[in-house]
Amino acid sequence: MSKTPSDFTGLLAGYQRFRSTGWSPQRDRWAELAEGQSPKVMVIACSDSRVDPAQIFDVSPGEIFVVRNVANLVPPYETTPGRHGVSAALEFAVTVLEVSDVIVMGHGACGGVKASLQRLFENAPRGEGGFIADWVKLLDDARDEVEAKGLPEAEAIRALEFACIKVSLANLRSFPMVREREQADKLKLHGGLFAIADGQLHLLDEGTGSFAPVTA
Repeated sequence: MSKTPSDFTGLLAGYQRFRSTGWSPQRDRWAELAEGQSPKVMVIACSDSRVDPAQIFDVSPGEIFVVRNVANLVPPYETTPGRHGVSAALEFAVTVLEVSDVIVMGHGACGGVKASLQRLFENAPRGEGGFIADWVKLLDDARDEVEAKGLPEAEAIRALEFACIKVSLANLRSFPMVREREQADKLKLHGGLFAIADGQLHLLDEGTGSFAPVTA
């Protein structure tokens, strides 16, 4: 019998701590959640291990509905057959859970954004970067606009991180169910970027198109 990897053993130890200090003291809350969920906020975030929305927003289980993927991207509305994972999660959040807010939360030092800007996996076969390359093609137009500015690399990456959030917001509005609810003031969309280095959350002002840090 093979040994359990040490990292996984650490996860199991964490589970035991959760059972003792997280689940047991809140049995009533977990019993309530066992009957269903009713979060009012959906967060579309990156899969990056450093940016856990529940930790950043300090929320308890059941408070936010989260979908995570490479570079917190939302594809445009499509009706072609396929396995549209992000679209399915969005559809569930908006039409079944009837969330009142959707936030696209990007982050600093995003590997997916860097892959787009530097074309790291361009022409790579599937299983060796090809899936990533296909996914971040959603950023091609935004990347071209950033490249045209001739910024230093660090500034270009940050500019594309911000632009990535705007791309996802624009694609969200291509979904009729989102557009209709937003126009009826039943749904609000937000854009934010979490800067890992200083722990600061920046929110998008869609009126000006700029991001500013959240203040106390």
